Amino acid sequence: MSRSTVIVDVVSDVVCPWCYIGQKRLARAVEAVPDLAVSVRWRPYQLDPTIPKEGRDRRRYMIDKFGSEERIAEIHARIEELGRAEGIDFAFDRIKVAPNTLDAHRVIRWAGGAGEAVQDALVRRLFALNFEEGADVGDPEVLASAAGEAGLDAATVAAMLATDADKAEVEEEIATASRMGISGVPCFILDAKYALVGAQEADVLADALRKVAAERTGSPSVGA
Repeated sequence: MSRSTVIVDVVSDVVCPWCYIGQKRLARAVEAVPDLAVSVRWRPYQLDPTIPKEGRDRRRYMIDKFGSEERIAEIHARIEELGRAEGIDFAFDRIKVAPNTLDAHRVIRWAGGAGEAVQDALVRRLFALNFEEGADVGDPEVLASAAGEAGLDAATVAAMLATDADKAEVEEEIATASRMGISGVPCFILDAKYALVGAQEADVLADALRKVAAERTGSPSVGA
């Protein structure tokens, strides 16, 4: 990787709708700065690590969390509207399971070892599976299939998921994010120095990328 590459670490969870919106906006931001080299790395976070490995009934889980069907409908309506603007067809009614996402983060970690493009493809696929297709992204079969679509060997991933491979490492990375003060996602960390929290607009992210790149060279950034 070139020393001039701007590195973006995205702390994210695959069951966070704002993270899906953030992924789309970051992709547009990167497209908006074709003169910059940008490397995106996906980092783990769990919105709720207390969910059991087999998951929970999502409807019951959401009512316990937000109090009523009406409140849930309000939240979903707002997210659906923002999602449409990003080309996301949120289908919350299809999601039957609130999954534990630790295994998903293990697979994302393995995908990172196969290259940035593979990891990005897997993250995008997991977001779509959960939010648009209602698949259980805590299910090892779903994860292995998604990994295969992204370019990993599905059989190898399935075999690794049956073990505790990298479980401790992912848990430690999540704990590190907490120690860094990250309590909300998505969180975009630029060059390990600057953090933008929340699903920032694409132009905000693009401007931040330009400013970080300019800081390296000591030249003024475009639009600064």
